[in-house]
Amino acid sequence: MTTSARIRAVLVGCGGISKSWLRAVAGDDRVEIVGLVDLDEAKAKKAAQNFNLSDVLTGTDLKVMLKKTSPDCVFDCTVPEARSAITITALKHGCHVLCEKPLADSMANARKMVKAAEDTGRILAVMQNRRYSPNIHALRRFIELGVIGNVTTVHCDFFIGAHFGGFRDQMKHVLLLDMAIHTFDAVRFVTGEDPVSALCYEWNPRGSWYDYDASAVAVFEMTKGVVFGYRGSWCTEGLNTTWESEWRVIGDKGGVLWNGADGFRAQVVMGSNGLIRTFKDMDVPFEVDKKMLQGHAGVIDEFVDCLLKGGTPKTICTDNIKSLAMVHSAIESAEKGRKVKI
Repeated sequence: MTTSARIRAVLVGCGGISKSWLRAVAGDDRVEIVGLVDLDEAKAKKAAQNFNLSDVLTGTDLKVMLKKTSPDCVFDCTVPEARSAITITALKHGCHVLCEKPLADSMANARKMVKAAEDTGRILAVMQNRRYSPNIHALRRFIELGVIGNVTTVHCDFFIGAHFGGFRDQMKHVLLLDMAIHTFDAVRFVTGEDPVSALCYEWNPRGSWYDYDASAVAVFEMTKGVVFGYRGSWCTEGLNTTWESEWRVIGDKGGVLWNGADGFRAQVVMGSNGLIRTFKDMDVPFEVDKKMLQGHAGVIDEFVDCLLKGGTPKTICTDNIKSLAMVHSAIESAEKGRKVKI
């Protein structure tokens, strides 16, 4: 918790994703951007111009910027390979850190980052923005009501042809490391269960515009015997799912479908006889918490609130590393061609 009334922040990594962060921060009067850092200072200057931050310092060296500005926190929007070094530098300087997902490019680096946060007594949280979707919260509340009984299985499908250009096109395990983390983390959030093992197959379909595997199927054993199945591709043209995937959650008394947007359908078993039992359609209550901001704004709002008032963000690193473990265990399984324990 900081004693100041306003949070001073430095943002590192002024590529495309930083725009979502800066738009969210622009609507939060509790945050003052005091520095922008990028290896290409022209990008930092462009970001300052685009978001009317004319008085903000720009530079290419985080350590120099930290000395000049003495910020309370750092927003780490760098590529995964740079994240651990940037985050640990900021933590050791005494800054709290909110970083882009994934938490790190490897479990070893993730553990170093978590330890640095613990050693310095600073908050390290992750931009897991799907946790701030009212649809995700509606699905979680419905499951918690127990209408479909105990959850036994979750299936998620993600199929989008994403033509990013840039670093993702040359990124190894691009689907699992850069995108599947959202669905993996959402499954943990919705079910309340954690991963036990992973079995995964990765491939790069003919016609793919990615250099490495951009498609995958994975099966995770979770706590309490829950099984989670994932199918995904970032080079599928046509019949796209939403960015939140399409979901089927199966319980021992029924199930619920979610299309990843505002479409829900649920049924519970009614009869006890016959080859196929009879079912009853159920409504999935949808209540929007008007106080909860969504997406990037929601993550940043809670992070800042914790810095000012105390508390722990939902996406704190000690929890989010469990979602990251699903990613890297899936990658390990795909590389070794066998199931691996988490």
